[in-house]
Amino acid sequence: MNRSLFWTTFGTVFLAEVGDKTQLAAMTATVRSGQVWTVFFAASAALVCATAIGVALGDVLFKYLSEAVIKWVAGTAFIAVGLWVLVKG
Repeated sequence: MNRSLFWTTFGTVFLAEVGDKTQLAAMTATVRSGQVWTVFFAASAALVCATAIGVALGDVLFKYLSEAVIKWVAGTAFIAVGLWVLVKG
């Protein structure tokens, strides 16, 4: 295993997830239910599944598209979702 890649990926994903809506949803579920471990394991399983989909999709996309195209599509989608949230919110 490439340790440098592991820690870079860990740090990037960790910083991206801290304070996002997923974390807020987990906090809300914990407060409402009082079931700390159930929420912890459910949220952890959901993040593992979402990450697996991202890794598998990335593996396929990078075989057919350049990194630049993927960055543009991802950036545009991110901005579009942000605008949608602001307009609908």
